[in-house]
Amino acid sequence: MLAPAATKLDPSLKNLAAPATLALPNKPEQVRIAELRPLSLKDVENLAEVNNPNLKAIASQVDQAQSQLRSQIAAWYPTLSINAQNLPGYTGGNQRNTTAATDSSGQASSQKVYSFTSRWDMGAQLSAQWDLINPQRVPQIAAARDQFEQAKNQYLIALRELRLQAAQAYFELQFSDEAVRIGQDSVRASIVSLRDATARFQAGVATKLEVLEAETQLARDQQLLTNAIAQQSTARRDLARLLDLPQNVSPTASQQLKPLGVWTASLQESIIAAYAFREELDNALLDISAANSQANSALGAVQPFLSIFNTLSGFRYDGYEQVLVDLPGNSGWAVENAVGLQATWNIFDGGAARAQYRQAKQRAQENSFRFADTRDRLRFEVEQSFYQLRQANRNIQTTSRQVTSSREALRLARLRFQAGVSTQREVVDNQRDLTQAELAYAQALSEYNDGLANLRRRTGLDQIAVCQSASLPASKSIDDASSSVPVPPEPLQPACQAAASAQPAS
Repeated sequence: MLAPAATKLDPSLKNLAAPATLALPNKPEQVRIAELRPLSLKDVENLAEVNNPNLKAIASQVDQAQSQLRSQIAAWYPTLSINAQNLPGYTGGNQRNTTAATDSSGQASSQKVYSFTSRWDMGAQLSAQWDLINPQRVPQIAAARDQFEQAKNQYLIALRELRLQAAQAYFELQFSDEAVRIGQDSVRASIVSLRDATARFQAGVATKLEVLEAETQLARDQQLLTNAIAQQSTARRDLARLLDLPQNVSPTASQQLKPLGVWTASLQESIIAAYAFREELDNALLDISAANSQANSALGAVQPFLSIFNTLSGFRYDGYEQVLVDLPGNSGWAVENAVGLQATWNIFDGGAARAQYRQAKQRAQENSFRFADTRDRLRFEVEQSFYQLRQANRNIQTTSRQVTSSREALRLARLRFQAGVSTQREVVDNQRDLTQAELAYAQALSEYNDGLANLRRRTGLDQIAVCQSASLPASKSIDDASSSVPVPPEPLQPACQAAASAQPAS
């Protein structure tokens, strides 16, 4: 089973909590990097699970789906409402009417009628209704429940993906750190080669060509170091983005790049585990179930509905109305109550409900095809990751031999050059071979760890055997002269000036 996400940070990481959600820096010093924080792979996973805003957003979607399900379940309960027409209402007016009239003697006369109204009234209505028969209620609740389950599965998918992204970003940072180290070693070696070539040229036992070759190799290694430093800075900020760290903190890798372990499950076991643990297949089945529920809901629109209702209304007024001269005021009240059954049946709707039913059933059939496509895709992903892991394992073996042989070849080339039996070109070529071999070895290690993380993500398994610790000698090895040479920083020239210096003379 998938381990649940961490809910709080480790005590050693308390000061790396995510900044406020809506916080936005507005001063340069707020985004200036003030701390480089070494982190292990375990720390990275803990920070990602607690801080990552995308995971929090998906967790909010789970809560939304649960609230939607609760709103659909409410259809089983009666509804109660109150409606007040006047709370209160006032009616006032003054009217005089003069009408012509004829008495019994035939004499014409006029009759005056005065009306005066001043009345306060208030009325309210209390209604209760309960659906006894609702053909759409059960399928709508079932569809909402399927959507809630899908939301929970989507959270688990996002959690697996976040752990994979965090591990991959950490491996990329480790590789960039290793590339910086290799670039620094290459620059040191090139400085030593240039120093030796310059000394031999001044002594008259070497040519200017050898000095130029050493300078070219030094520039090439400096370019390699520049690219590695830029890659390292980018990898740090990419990991900081994923972990949602404070704006003035950049992470660094506290663990050296090395194999994490050995994948112990076979290819067949990995495929079966992927079928059992991957939530994508569960979501595909839930899509089919939700489509069938929507089909039943559409068909229920043309079936009979039956509900019981009770309506209680009251009215109260007080005041004067239709007053002639001076009559005493009148007042009163009234209460009415109605209870009964209400039936509704949409007998014919032009075939709309039947068409919606067929559409939902066709969607269910489409989702069944997508289930088969997802099943085949999951198997291919597991097989691809398994073969890539095997390839990376083989590359570690071959590139490690390249590093060993290239390092020894460079040592012999330097001895031959110092003895005067070889040229600077041989030293330069062997040094370049060593740099490329070390980069290839670091790349193989990074790809191997990346393959392990991919298999964990795609299978749901954690069957990784820890590598045995290597037996190291008790005494520290003696470094050669090139390891103690400092790498001087160079000022950054404007691009136009640097490009002008490389133009050929006219």
